[in-house]
Amino acid sequence: MKNRGFLLFFLGLIVIVAIWSKGTFFLSPEKLTAIQGKSEFPVQTGDLVFHTSTSTQSEPIQLATKSKYSHVGIVFEMTGRFWVFEAVQPVGSIPLRDWIKRGKDRQYVIMRLKDAETKMDKAAKIRLQLEAEKHVGKDYDLLFSWSDEKMYCSELVWKMYRDALGLKIGKPELLGDFDLSHPKVQSILTKRYGDQVPLNDTIISPAAILASDLLEEIPVN
Repeated sequence: MKNRGFLLFFLGLIVIVAIWSKGTFFLSPEKLTAIQGKSEFPVQTGDLVFHTSTSTQSEPIQLATKSKYSHVGIVFEMTGRFWVFEAVQPVGSIPLRDWIKRGKDRQYVIMRLKDAETKMDKAAKIRLQLEAEKHVGKDYDLLFSWSDEKMYCSELVWKMYRDALGLKIGKPELLGDFDLSHPKVQSILTKRYGDQVPLNDTIISPAAILASDLLEEIPVN
């Protein structure tokens, strides 16, 4: 009798667990990943994410722009996962989770277009996606030039917002407007430009985009 009672209890427990887990256990991997991703990261397509890069040029960028953050990318949701589209070598996408791990101390900031409920509608997201496709595979621009042949991180997201949405997120500056006095900044300028530093070249920095009045910060869980 005891064995029979235990067997009935065990079978009943299996039924209860199966019913309780039905909402997730029987979902496709894509849908399950989407649910998990959305609950873990408070992001949506079109959001901009900033972190402190661990590249050799990160510190000079921070010093010149007087900002903690030296890299920016744009978020897209694809196949139930969140990705960051960014200008590295070459321009392309990386899972958001991996992008966060790549940054210093895994610290990052999320910025979203104000009134995104109306301004970042389905049509706007599609236009951003189409703009992204134009830049896939381009080389990273080590000289920070303003042409579209190559791209650096903040130039990429700035031009995508401009060309897809007609918005200028952040004010471009001249290279000479930045603080170029630190020896580490001087060193990287000399390595890349020699004695002909193009002080009048137009540049958009991650710091300028971060400070844009068109964006608002989204708290990170």
